[in-house]
Amino acid sequence: MIALVLLVAVAVLVLVHWYVWRRMVRDVSAPGGYGRRIGTALVVVLPLLSVAALVGGRAFPLAVERWFAWPGYLWLAVLLYLVFALLVGEAVRPLLNRAVARRPSGPDPAAVEEAPAAEAEAMAAPAPAPVAAGVPDPSRRLLVARGVAVAAGGAAAAVVGTGMYGVLRGPRVEQVTVPLAKLPRQAHGYRIAVVSDIHLGPILGRSHTQRIVDTINRVQPDLIAVVGDLVDGTVPDLGPAAEPLAQLRARDGAWFVTGNHEYFSGAAPWVEFVRELGVHPLENARTELAHFDLAGVNDLAGRSEGQGPDYDRALRDRDTARAAVLLSHQPVTVYEAVRHGVDLQLSGHTHGGQLWPGNYLAELANPTVAGLERYGDTQLYVTRGAGAWGPPVRVGAPSDITVVTLASLRA
Repeated sequence: MIALVLLVAVAVLVLVHWYVWRRMVRDVSAPGGYGRRIGTALVVVLPLLSVAALVGGRAFPLAVERWFAWPGYLWLAVLLYLVFALLVGEAVRPLLNRAVARRPSGPDPAAVEEAPAAEAEAMAAPAPAPVAAGVPDPSRRLLVARGVAVAAGGAAAAVVGTGMYGVLRGPRVEQVTVPLAKLPRQAHGYRIAVVSDIHLGPILGRSHTQRIVDTINRVQPDLIAVVGDLVDGTVPDLGPAAEPLAQLRARDGAWFVTGNHEYFSGAAPWVEFVRELGVHPLENARTELAHFDLAGVNDLAGRSEGQGPDYDRALRDRDTARAAVLLSHQPVTVYEAVRHGVDLQLSGHTHGGQLWPGNYLAELANPTVAGLERYGDTQLYVTRGAGAWGPPVRVGAPSDITVVTLASLRA
């Protein structure tokens, strides 16, 4: 089954790249020319770099991976929006062809001057084949093809460039207020900075972490929650990139739960590393703060290592009269949170879809893709995350750090 899925995926990628080559290379360049040779080479090399970027973390050192991660991942984003733009071009291409077919070519001044001398030759030459009405000559069809290709390439570059700037600039702060019936009056206005999906790796490194830390510290939260997918790599490779987390400051500390990507590279070493940085891991555990319980569960991916989420261990024997806030990376676990009487679950994982229209796909696998929703007596807040996986690009799903302000109904 897996082999069949991979075969279908490869076939689709080959077909998509053939389509891009046809519209961006073959239709706009002369056979055998340098333009066609270079374009053809890029259509072959860029997808190979993308494949290398996707599997490179397991095959190459981080220093080597960086060389093909940038072009390989960026090509995936460019390809997505280039195909969309070319499909729009398919709709307007017939209109452009008809427009240029009706447009008169006009006399060439040089030809007018040479007309008397060429008249005799023209009379002796065979008559050209008639051109059907409404059909542009080849030179005009080439003009249309090049115009559509340039417009599509420009649109894709603009979308990806803007989305990349949004990621590299760093996340913006979102504000959301969550009323909790069990929260005492004294805790009204308690502020939790929620950050998820930082995704340190071959592209996003130490400077990205520092921007996130500085942004969180500026809002002066009472508590910081790091809800998974901190890294895409090992502690030896990415430990230095994560070190700025030691600068996080909050009255009730910074807390961490694993995401699925931690288990791809070894979750246990990362749990110990963040502990050394002063960030407190919650591995199916709970701590009683002054006015509510804070609990955390391991990610679902930990089941493959016998370290999956354990809600009984994290939430058993607690005082149910107190409000409970649960950190859990994946939103889909909210149904377990409902069964265990959690008042608020804080999650990430979805990236808000990251690349439109990915939000529609994310909706198929997650109860909430971004924002605040209620499930029974449990409220779920999902942040879009502070980084990006794969292409360092976000379109329609800007990165964020969310300050969740708890409100007491008794205030």
